[in-house]
Amino acid sequence: MKHSKTHKKPPLGVGYLINQVQSLFIGLLRIWTIPIVLMLSIASGFTTYYGLSHFITAWIALVITVAIQSIIVICSLEIAGIHWKANRLRYFSVLLSLLIALLASVSFSYFKFYEISQQEDIHINRLNEIRVDIKSYLNKIRQLKITVLELQRQELKQAASAVLKAYLGTHPDMDKNYKNQIGKGPIWQHYHDIHQAEKQEQLVLEQEFIKLNININKLQRSLGILDVATDIETAYYAFKNNFQTVQIQINQLASNFGQSLSDPPLLLTYKEFVRDITPSLAMWKSFSLFAFICAAMVDFFTVLLSYRLEFTAPGPLTAQEEDLVFECILQFTEFRVNKNDELEMVIEKTKLEKARRYSDWSRMFVVGLLLSRGFLRKIDHRTVEFAPNIYPLIAEKMGDKIQQIKLARKHNEPK
Repeated sequence: MKHSKTHKKPPLGVGYLINQVQSLFIGLLRIWTIPIVLMLSIASGFTTYYGLSHFITAWIALVITVAIQSIIVICSLEIAGIHWKANRLRYFSVLLSLLIALLASVSFSYFKFYEISQQEDIHINRLNEIRVDIKSYLNKIRQLKITVLELQRQELKQAASAVLKAYLGTHPDMDKNYKNQIGKGPIWQHYHDIHQAEKQEQLVLEQEFIKLNININKLQRSLGILDVATDIETAYYAFKNNFQTVQIQINQLASNFGQSLSDPPLLLTYKEFVRDITPSLAMWKSFSLFAFICAAMVDFFTVLLSYRLEFTAPGPLTAQEEDLVFECILQFTEFRVNKNDELEMVIEKTKLEKARRYSDWSRMFVVGLLLSRGFLRKIDHRTVEFAPNIYPLIAEKMGDKIQQIKLARKHNEPK
């Protein structure tokens, strides 16, 4: 007796074709999602490590950064596979871990983006502080110049008055024998020499003030150049040299006339002027929304893609699995359309099944298979809903079943 082997032809229905194309597309997306998630984790890890390394040792910061990014990816994958009604304790513990990791990652990443976005503003603020200090110092110099010139004019005025009185013989210091005698005598000559010396001193003072004004103009020009200079180091040292020149000159003038000038501003050193910012509470006081969005955006996309990576189906079912799934789903009796417009079914035993001690191991195995493949979504401990990619499979199986029933009826009809 010959036994002929029957080979089951693969199904060629539209539903199967749609499922194969969809599964292939989802599989390609999953493959492409993995390197994207890794790259986003590395990018977020770099900014997190940069912020952490300002507080702790570099290698410890690296270990913590790896842990933070790993927790973000792992917890995102876990969240996708847990429904909060199914296991509340596990769900909220994973969610809490994810939130703590995100808080740490975004907080330390924020500093890097804050530094990038605020670097120019910080430079401008430092330059403005120097401008304010220099302006205040120059105002004090201007007041000192006015005071010194006024004193010099008073002395010159007194010397001129003394010369006139000596010429008219009315000077109070003259001997009574020379009083009221008009003319150029020895006393007049004495006060005349004093007057000439005062005039010469005023000329010298005016020349010194002209030099001081020239140096002040150089100082102001070098301060203006500092704002647009390409070689900041050279420009800054030129500015400091001009400032020191003005400071030395005004100190000499003040001491010569017995005047005092308040201490000059303490300028930043070049290293302080160009130093990078360090993380502190000040960066949160001057909160930068742009920097925060950039820091949060990287972690948001990492969580989103990791979540979708677990939430999508990993691949199609085999022909044997499809038959098993269809037969076992038919064993469930309670179905309804839920608020998501998806078909929902109760997976726990009915009261009658419990009374008869019915073994539902096979159909629960199928439920677990479909949940792990993403064809079902768990709502709570007793209900699941159909995912969109399972409908073509069921529709094709129902079509085959209906076709078989029609053929059986036709075959059984009397001829």
